[in-house]
Amino acid sequence: MFGVTEVNRLEDLLSYRPAWDALWRQTRRATFFQSLDWLEVYWRHFACDQTMRVLMVSAGREPIGILPLVVRKDQTGLGPIRVLTYPLSDWGTFYGPVGPHPTATLLAGMQHVRRTPRDWDLLDLRWVDEAGADHGRTPQAMTLAGLAPQRGTWARASLIELDGGWEAYWKGRTKKWRHNVNRCQRRLEELGRVTYLRYRPLGAAHGDVDPRWDLYDACVLLAERSWQGASTDGNTLSHPEVRRYLRDTHAAAARTGCLDLNLLMLDDRPAAFAYNYCCQGAVSGLRIGYEPELSGFGPGGVVQRMILEDGVRRGDVLYDLGPGSLEYKQNWQTAVVTSYRYAYYPWSAPRMQLLRLRRWVRRCLQPDYLAYAGSA
Repeated sequence: MFGVTEVNRLEDLLSYRPAWDALWRQTRRATFFQSLDWLEVYWRHFACDQTMRVLMVSAGREPIGILPLVVRKDQTGLGPIRVLTYPLSDWGTFYGPVGPHPTATLLAGMQHVRRTPRDWDLLDLRWVDEAGADHGRTPQAMTLAGLAPQRGTWARASLIELDGGWEAYWKGRTKKWRHNVNRCQRRLEELGRVTYLRYRPLGAAHGDVDPRWDLYDACVLLAERSWQGASTDGNTLSHPEVRRYLRDTHAAAARTGCLDLNLLMLDDRPAAFAYNYCCQGAVSGLRIGYEPELSGFGPGGVVQRMILEDGVRRGDVLYDLGPGSLEYKQNWQTAVVTSYRYAYYPWSAPRMQLLRLRRWVRRCLQPDYLAYAGSA
């Protein structure tokens, strides 16, 4: 038998840090966003109008897994609804249970959700890595718990697979694209001395936690000067709505050893940046930007090539370019992956049944519909 302890307050959750950190290190295909350090920062900034429902699953007295859930308010065509889901909020591509026993964790978690009072209108597990880490566990656990799921597409993301080595990857790009990137680098070198700087602290376990605020501030300044300075989508490094959150997340990523900051310098002046997170040989791209005066010289493409070539030497095997803008990323990508949602619409809630019907009709009319790009 598995036991489930539900934690609803951050202060209580932090007492589980040793267990969480140990389980996170044992998680297959773990990401920075599954760490307690990230969730702590996220909660301190975005807890408003959300309820924490983190489920700690144990076998006897031994913790075996964690199912981080939140109840948040989402706007739909039928008005606001309370959604029980993961806390990722589209900062990454995939999410799921923490620990080496995801099947048991999901089943125990879903059974707990089924038998406890319902403070939600819709159960909607999003960002499921169906073809990767999940392998059908999520719909199976929901079904066994009596929460019959409806499957839907959430988002598509570009991946760069590097496990075949740098030469194989680079030769797999079109000749025209390789020539274009090489030409851009030569043109930049004609302007001055080009250097590439990559910062990856090892984390608290190795006594290497310096966030290097000078490098981070250089990235933010470039973001402000580029098109991102006028962006209204709320997830650029310089956007006022998330600027403080991203700064605190930067420090957390340094502590966990998940920070991956890249700068391309031209005569000691920042020319381009790529800000990422890394975990278990996989890199998650957050933002890339460059000095607008150099836009005709392709500094973004140059730094991207340097990142990938250097990453192979470091042992990186996967680069997640994130969802959206697939056309821009197609010259770099080796694959496009899909994240899925599994939703349970309670039969006792007529409004949720109407929502289910609306979504079914939309999928029929728009087979390629992505929830990430439209209404949740």
